[in-house]
Amino acid sequence: MATLQDIRRRIRSVQSTQKITRAMKLVAAAKLRRAQERILAARPYSNKMDAVLASLALRADRSAHPLLVHRAGNRKVLVVIAADRGLCGAFNSNILRCSLEWLRQQGEAEVALTLVVVGRKTSDFYRRRPVTVRAAYVNFFDRLAYEHGAEIGQELVRAYAEDSADEVHLCYNEFKSAVTQRVTVVKLLPIEPLPVPEGEVPVDFLYEPSAAVILNRLLPKHIEVQIYRALLESLAAEYGARMTAMDNATRNAGEMIEVLTISFNKARQERITKELLEVVAGAEALRASR
Repeated sequence: MATLQDIRRRIRSVQSTQKITRAMKLVAAAKLRRAQERILAARPYSNKMDAVLASLALRADRSAHPLLVHRAGNRKVLVVIAADRGLCGAFNSNILRCSLEWLRQQGEAEVALTLVVVGRKTSDFYRRRPVTVRAAYVNFFDRLAYEHGAEIGQELVRAYAEDSADEVHLCYNEFKSAVTQRVTVVKLLPIEPLPVPEGEVPVDFLYEPSAAVILNRLLPKHIEVQIYRALLESLAAEYGARMTAMDNATRNAGEMIEVLTISFNKARQERITKELLEVVAGAEALRASR
């Protein structure tokens, strides 16, 4: 049975942990607010660009640019975005589970698969598995900027333009709220056209200065923007998951402190009762011996 000193030591240990989790919750909440502002500002631009490029892919000649060309091959690249650190609940495990399921489904169709991993948790996870990792990007979420999305996007554009990939997919956590994140897998390349309404014939745009110049500038930019938007979504979702996880940990620590305090009080009461009984027994023994 634990002694009073052991229980007191455990209470102090849990109280120290509770202070840490409460502080981590406050830090995550402050970072979440800034990350949420960034993603809410980036979404309209990203969504509009996606719509414009889908319309362009519908009207333009598919052979006008490599990023519009559909290939019949079976070489696929999956970009998996997770976090650099843990202590954020099921945030990382949900992404890794989803990516493993996607890889399993593609493997059943005998598809040649390669990965681009983003985040140290993803990198560490797939380093120990028999999957080809094309590139790894880690330790930049604390200073996330557009340049990070551009770097990843340029690598993907280069892979597709050089005919070393037939499709590129993106797996990340989409931010819904501080307590809700949705694992999403989307197709990045080739750029998919808008569906054609029945009875409508799409007409190509007039380009100025030229179609080649505009497509060469706009299509790679579109991929960079979508990657950057996914990074912002993942970052906001990570802070939301961490804030929720630390809030749960703080409450659990409080409940544990209450249970330990009750155990401490019971043990102390038992000790006092035992000492009183010993005093009474000793007094009775002295009285009987006279």
